[in-house]
Amino acid sequence: MTTTEQSTRWYLKGNGYEFCNCAPGCGCNFHGFPTSADGSCRAMVGNHILEGSCGDVDLSGVKAIAVIDWPKAIHDGNGRAVFIVAPETTDEQIECLSQIYTGQLGGDPWGILGTTYEVVGLAKAPISFEGEGVTVTMTAEGLGRATGDSLKNPVTGEPHQAQIVLPDGFIWTKGECGIGSFQVEAEGVRLDFTDTNWIFYEFDWSNA
Repeated sequence: MTTTEQSTRWYLKGNGYEFCNCAPGCGCNFHGFPTSADGSCRAMVGNHILEGSCGDVDLSGVKAIAVIDWPKAIHDGNGRAVFIVAPETTDEQIECLSQIYTGQLGGDPWGILGTTYEVVGLAKAPISFEGEGVTVTMTAEGLGRATGDSLKNPVTGEPHQAQIVLPDGFIWTKGECGIGSFQVEAEGVRLDFTDTNWIFYEFDWSNA
């Protein structure tokens, strides 16, 4: 299948699960720089594509996880990325996702993000997203797991709801914020963080 930015249109709609090593809330959303201990951005991000296509290839129902290790801020580049897809993902679907996630077909957010990392591997594993809202467990069987929960009121211990609204956000425009932990190792990239940033969002991306 031949695809070019000029001829192939794609769109993806679904749920996003963003775990990273920033402090909860993620400073990148406010001033563009990580609030991690060492200034890096290390993330495990899940996409459950509920509806989507790339050219004539249906991407509805596809589940994917990006494991990305940027040594500094995202815009400084030099990241390494491993993508995980479910075993039932077809070769055609993988080829389309590869072109979308590396920015070859343009469109936000991947037209920007795809220029900041080198893809160093592809892995296949059963992927699950269990739970609702910010209370979620994301699993790539045999490779990694992320768990997210709500922020807590420091006095009462009750769930504390927090949202970030970014009218001009290029990844998402409203994120439900919580606290999460994730451990993953795939194709030479290993991440392990506890009680750091976790954001749930709905995405609607395209190159139209």
